[in-house]
Amino acid sequence: MSIFPESAFVPVALGFFGLGVGYLIYGPQELLGYPRRDASVDRANGMWGIWLPGFCQFLVGVFLFVGLTWFPVFTSNKALYMAALAFSAYGIHWFAMGWNRLRGADARPNGFMSIPFVIISVLGLTVFFRADAWPLGLLFIGLALVYVAEFFASFRIGVRVGADGRESTNVGERALGLVHVVVGLWLMYLTVATTLDIASGFHLPGA
Repeated sequence: MSIFPESAFVPVALGFFGLGVGYLIYGPQELLGYPRRDASVDRANGMWGIWLPGFCQFLVGVFLFVGLTWFPVFTSNKALYMAALAFSAYGIHWFAMGWNRLRGADARPNGFMSIPFVIISVLGLTVFFRADAWPLGLLFIGLALVYVAEFFASFRIGVRVGADGRESTNVGERALGLVHVVVGLWLMYLTVATTLDIASGFHLPGA
């Protein structure tokens, strides 16, 4: 028997909030084109990407892995292993995404990155729907759609250059922005529901 008592204070709300903030910063800019991208906007978005979706998720992933292994206080819910994997992987990938945006790096490698992240998103929705945690299953459906859209946006699939040198709309980027906004709002709901359930005894569907 573990000498460590089970903790009810699973720190997932911080990860939901960090990722949601990142999506709600990036999404409107991708969907509406405002503010128009330039070096200054990319530096700002890059810093937000590193710290909110990057650091917040990575921190939660580390806490969860430690709470599942070294100091086992979250062991009653094995689906948290998937949460630890996802928060860690998504957090680290946002360090890279934010840094690349800040430095104005080529976005095309993001298209290749999106393929394994579709896989981990499908893995997540499988785990959480099987665990009867449908709000998180819906989240991972949204994440899978994010990375499908990321593939098309990063490789600029369907973008045409006219005779005047002007490019057509990057439909993949617009779709990415829309999914970012929708999933970002769902993450805000999960943040609120999880916090109220843990801290105030509510019984909202959530984590």
